Amino acid sequence: MALYHPDIPSTAQVAGHPIHPMLVPFPIAFLVTALITDLTYLNTEDPFWALASLWLLRAGLVMGILAAVFGLVDFYSRRTIRDHKIAWYHFIGNATVLILAWVNVSMRNEAPIDGLTPAGITLSAVVAGILLVTAWLGGEMAYRHHIGAVPAARESVTVERTPPGARPSTMASSYVPAGHERRTGPGDRRNHVAA
Repeated sequence: MALYHPDIPSTAQVAGHPIHPMLVPFPIAFLVTALITDLTYLNTEDPFWALASLWLLRAGLVMGILAAVFGLVDFYSRRTIRDHKIAWYHFIGNATVLILAWVNVSMRNEAPIDGLTPAGITLSAVVAGILLVTAWLGGEMAYRHHIGAVPAARESVTVERTPPGARPSTMASSYVPAGHERRTGPGDRRNHVAA
């Protein structure tokens, strides 16, 4: 049985949407793809891939710093977030990622190919591994501990159970097959089923 956790809303948000979760996919994608382009360079020895890795690392570092700023706003403005051990692991892991990415970029700035092997690719692999863990921890914080949740959205959502192919006006109110629920909110166009 899942324990109930009260929602811990995000402080840094736009129109009710937390900013940190909107930004984190970018540094994750850039930094993990840098490992892929590093491996591609090792396989092909085409300098394009070494240069692509450098640009991906730079983009990952910039977007990671931006995501970190909004994550820190939430982290330091809500004591309830800091009370979770998982939030500290997420924070420390991602700070480590940013430091390692900065070192990796610094090694490659002057000579992208020379900085790639062997230390650069090792750093890329370590960063990708840490991101695998910290991304999972971020998901745990959002979905299990409701950190960054939007309480107003939960209050306005209703669950409607509709059999496949049936129109809401023709279905019996007692007919509720499991697995056919549909989450809708006010003004949601999905409430209106086409004829």
